[in-house]
Amino acid sequence: MQLECFYHSPRSNWAYSYDRDTFHLRVRTKKNDVDQVVAVTGDKYDWERLHRDCPMEKIASDKLFDYWECEVKPERKRFSYGFRMASGDDRVWMIESGFFTEEPCPPGGYYEMPFIHEIDIFRPPEWTKSAVFYQIMPDRFMNGDPSNDPPGVLPWGETPTRESHFGGDLQGIIDRLDYLTELGVTAVYLTPVFEAPSNHKYDTVDYRKVDPHFGDTATLKRLVDAAHAKGLRIVLDAVFNHTSVDFPPFKDVVLKGEKSKFAKWYHIYDFPVRIEEGNPNYDTFGFFAQMPKLNTANPEVKNYLFGVAEYWLKEVGIDGWRLDVANEIDHAFWRDFRRTVKNVNPEAYIIGEVWSDSLRWLLGDQFDSVMNYPFADRVNGFFSPGEPDAGDFADKINSVLMRYPQQTNEVVFNMLSSHDTPRILTMMGGDKRRLKLAIVFLLTYIGTPCIFYGDEVGLVGEGDPDCRKCMEWDPDRQDRELFDFYRLLIDLRKSHQVLRSGRFRFLKAEAGDNAVVYERIDEREHFTIWMNNSENEAVLAHPMIAEDWIDALSGEPVRPEDGVMRIRLEPLGYRILSRTI
Repeated sequence: MQLECFYHSPRSNWAYSYDRDTFHLRVRTKKNDVDQVVAVTGDKYDWERLHRDCPMEKIASDKLFDYWECEVKPERKRFSYGFRMASGDDRVWMIESGFFTEEPCPPGGYYEMPFIHEIDIFRPPEWTKSAVFYQIMPDRFMNGDPSNDPPGVLPWGETPTRESHFGGDLQGIIDRLDYLTELGVTAVYLTPVFEAPSNHKYDTVDYRKVDPHFGDTATLKRLVDAAHAKGLRIVLDAVFNHTSVDFPPFKDVVLKGEKSKFAKWYHIYDFPVRIEEGNPNYDTFGFFAQMPKLNTANPEVKNYLFGVAEYWLKEVGIDGWRLDVANEIDHAFWRDFRRTVKNVNPEAYIIGEVWSDSLRWLLGDQFDSVMNYPFADRVNGFFSPGEPDAGDFADKINSVLMRYPQQTNEVVFNMLSSHDTPRILTMMGGDKRRLKLAIVFLLTYIGTPCIFYGDEVGLVGEGDPDCRKCMEWDPDRQDRELFDFYRLLIDLRKSHQVLRSGRFRFLKAEAGDNAVVYERIDEREHFTIWMNNSENEAVLAHPMIAEDWIDALSGEPVRPEDGVMRIRLEPLGYRILSRTI
């Protein structure tokens, strides 16, 4: 056995409380190197009486490693533990103090979980496990009140530029809430709605004022109330990393220099302030001189921004915050932000924009979730035209899954496209069959799915600004068959708890192949999803003993033969099977 590949840490995603009674342990071994792993557990104060062996399940693999997991339910909310690995006749014990070829005398030198404190358990809002989100850019969704249109608004549906406005507003969203409920989504994420000069509003001028071109506070309140009446949640976008140069405190700094009471609200190198594109003398978002970066370690800045977050939670009853450029703000700020938000509404959903491994933000003291761009990259890469490799795809998805604790995976914000990426149908080369495979994966995978407005009716577009086209409302120009497909899969997810919170595992994903089979399973239901990601007809086979399978969409019985399930799939086809346990 390759001992140098063994890994465990007594914290974070390797050892964590899942709920008040259950603790999860994970360990990593070299791929295909170990036959069995057992967690050896016991109470250090009474090891003999409270000793238990917990067999671990291989829950995932990637190119280099296997990952094993088990649940421990300690009698006294504390336990010590180690791991026993077996390969053939070889046995190795791994405990905190090292490796042993004979069982080390417990509990000395073993890993410890001193006590499961309920207050320390990471609990994302329960409703987010069942949510299906829909992302809206207000300027591009629906113009419900032409009287508040900005000057120079373009006719609806023209090709957008980075500067163009189209007049979409909050009233337009109110007018189309029935459309959202028809689609079946249960929550809406709005890009920024506060006063700002741009069409995207990520350059805030006034954090406590709805942009007049979108409406006002009363309009936002009507939207939230109307949405709640229809069972929809509303999450707003907060830009706390930077502001507009027209934000009054920054204008004061420009005017008064270092004598301004706001001088330490920003990271300014010297005075006077120079607003020069490409050469500002202050820190910015990217290299945009028009977006100066806030000093979020400044107590005055923190108090101001926390007041903003608290204000909109109380004033209009929003259900959470999506946080722009969240990884460029200090962790101390986010810890205090979480306390502020949860004190107002413990069920508010906090989503950070982080494009890479986000574990540091997802340990229960900062965010509930992040926008899962690593998931999108891997799904879009596999289902888009090219030479897909199912083994590589499974390795990459498993690697993402193993980054986070289970309760994080259950609510991580999964999407296929957004306002910052090309449209998903464009990424699929315009092939609806490929798009449907990606949709099936999104809506049968673990996590909280989000649909970017218009994807469900076939909008296409490359990156910004092409991906930010106006929503298509002409029924003759909408792809209603695609809309019905989204609705069908959303309804399937909403109708089966296992698709929202069951465990996920690949059953078939081989290197050099282009087909995958995976499962979602809990104590009541078992789903298997079969995908042929090739241009040729295929017959997929996997050992299955149970015979009470049905097609989850048609209800047609589907039975294995001689203990093997064989599913014939058309090119770029799929099938979803289910059974009651």
